Amino acid sequence: MKLGAFSISLAVKDLQASKTFYQNLGFEVFAGDEARNYLILKNGNALIGIFQGMFENNILTFNPGWDESANALSEYDDVRDIQKHLKSKGVSFSSEADESTSGPGSFVVLDPDGNAVLVDQHI
Repeated sequence: MKLGAFSISLAVKDLQASKTFYQNLGFEVFAGDEARNYLILKNGNALIGIFQGMFENNILTFNPGWDESANALSEYDDVRDIQKHLKSKGVSFSSEADESTSGPGSFVVLDPDGNAVLVDQHI
């Protein structure tokens, strides 16, 4: 099962302070929109999303169909196929992708410690 590009999505209190902190660690702004209170930062293959006021806790994020530079992959496992596989393993979902659709979709599962895992397909 290919989950796609991995990043951590951090719920931050101050977007500018977090941006400066991660830039000091060698991350560069890769994508996002400060006016909409989020940025995606990159250091090599490492991706960190910083989000102010969008969600309460940090989220592990996977993007099927993308590599770590947000380039579309020619081969990938569709989010709905990943969801079906996890359902067959008895995994419970906080939210689900609509399996009657194609293209963009997402679902959220919680790990045993309550950490959210978002599988978010953009293509």
